[in-house]
Amino acid sequence: MLRMRTEARPGLRWGIFGFVAAVLLTSSHPALAAPYADIMIDGNSGAVLHATNPDGQRHPASLTKIMTLYLLFEQLEAGKLHLDTPLKVSQEAAGQSPTKLGLRPGTTLAVEDAIKGMVTRSANDAAVVVAEALAGDEDEFAKLMTRKARALGMSRTVYKNASGLPDDDQVTTARDQSILGRAIQERFPRYYKFFSIRSFTFRGQSIANHNHLLGRVEGVDGIKTGYIGASGFNLVTSVHRGSRYLVAVVMGGSSAGSRDARMRELISEQIAAASTKRTAPMVAEATGSGPAPEPRVVAKVEPKPASKAEPPKPETNAAAKVEPHFVVASAVSVPMRFTPPAGPAQPAAQPVPHSQPTAARPEPSTAATSARAISGSADPIRPVLVKTVSVRAMTRASSPAHLQVAAAAREPQPAQVALTSVPSPTATAPQAGPSPAAPAPAVAKPEPLPPQSLASLPLPVSPSSAAPSAATVAPLQATSAPSEPAGASPARAAAVAPSPAPAAANKPPAHSGWVIQVGAYPAEREAKQRLSAVKSKAGKVLTGADSFTEPVEKGGTTYYRARFAGFDKDKAEAACKYLKRNDVECVTLKN
Repeated sequence: MLRMRTEARPGLRWGIFGFVAAVLLTSSHPALAAPYADIMIDGNSGAVLHATNPDGQRHPASLTKIMTLYLLFEQLEAGKLHLDTPLKVSQEAAGQSPTKLGLRPGTTLAVEDAIKGMVTRSANDAAVVVAEALAGDEDEFAKLMTRKARALGMSRTVYKNASGLPDDDQVTTARDQSILGRAIQERFPRYYKFFSIRSFTFRGQSIANHNHLLGRVEGVDGIKTGYIGASGFNLVTSVHRGSRYLVAVVMGGSSAGSRDARMRELISEQIAAASTKRTAPMVAEATGSGPAPEPRVVAKVEPKPASKAEPPKPETNAAAKVEPHFVVASAVSVPMRFTPPAGPAQPAAQPVPHSQPTAARPEPSTAATSARAISGSADPIRPVLVKTVSVRAMTRASSPAHLQVAAAAREPQPAQVALTSVPSPTATAPQAGPSPAAPAPAVAKPEPLPPQSLASLPLPVSPSSAAPSAATVAPLQATSAPSEPAGASPARAAAVAPSPAPAAANKPPAHSGWVIQVGAYPAEREAKQRLSAVKSKAGKVLTGADSFTEPVEKGGTTYYRARFAGFDKDKAEAACKYLKRNDVECVTLKN
């Protein structure tokens, strides 16, 4: 009996040893290791320089904190939080593990310390403090994170918590993380610098950054590491070397050392292939992702405006606001008819016909088109509205039309007066008087008269005494009509200028030469705000530059590029370098 027990012990020991060995061998089998993925993006052009399984879903681990910080940076940029704002530490936040700052429930954590704690130690308690401050609880914050991922184009990413602790449903891809890595530094250059700190001191304790490539690989300026058993060792890296700019992602490394070695290898292989000129637009957020729940500390978690861009304000129509003696608008021509009390019959003025569409401009209202009778005339004015005519603005003293109209009122013989205007290209008009008039030099840039000029412009009137003739205002002749012979009446005020193409009114002003682009936004108001902010911190480098927005369609969504024009190549590149030194990302382009 005793002998049997003694003999059984060695067998039992060998059995246990074999079981442990089998477990170890099985756990180290490649089939059970976290799957590998990587991607290398040229940040200047947006091109993919290298990729391995870039769209395979993986667990992000602490790369999750990049999105947590993105939402926090939004609040800082909007002024709803500040770096010294204290955030409350809850029991839930203090109980996070394993990496944390060791916060105690009921205390507070400054926003800046929360940022540094997440960047260096990857502190899970700091991440939950931020989540609860912005959304009330971590579950609601995770919904905001997923919504923001969709807005940025991260279509295969789902967030379930703010820290990256294990959750089977929390997934992402290498490509999605590269988008986020570009977006956070392009959108928040001021706060992105936190990713480059190599250590920070928190309550007397020095905490080192987990990213060991900082200070060891030329040009690496961040951004974040991550690890859980299901994901392996992950790393998102940004490299600025000279004028070259790379964003790389490695996921599923077997160890921190092998992950870092692979990242070094990718940078070394691809840096020479990276472009030196910025041609890709900034990573922009799409709209229409739905309203965000109200956060607890700040007014709104997503401070950007509603999804639809503000419609452009219609141009002011002078005829719609003022009722002068006759109606002249930027898109309306008004031939006016006066019936003399005596003398030979004059042909009635007819409306100028049209055969082409006119520029899209607001039409004058019906009430505005009714004209009042001129004192001294035999009949009330009966204006006829004709499109595609603009009137050059001029002062009372220097206006040829004013001088000629006044002269016509004093002269006893009939005279013709034509307002400086631009008729329809195909319009024709009947001869209104017996004497043809020679054309005067064409007006280069006709502009509409202001309302006060229209009201003050004198018109010819019939004299109160019986006179054999009266001044006549003739309808404007079209450019397609035959040229008037020489020796025409000197009373003609100005020549008819050819009408511009109708579509020209809808086109934005052309900007030739080189331009500087400082961003692209889904709302025009955001683009204009960006232009204003950049101009305020640009010093003298943008003096004289023309700021403008330019709409562009991308993926069915309209984005508005924020640009400055008026440069040659050298000045544009010098100005962009100055802006970059002042934390403003920009790119120079030949327009």
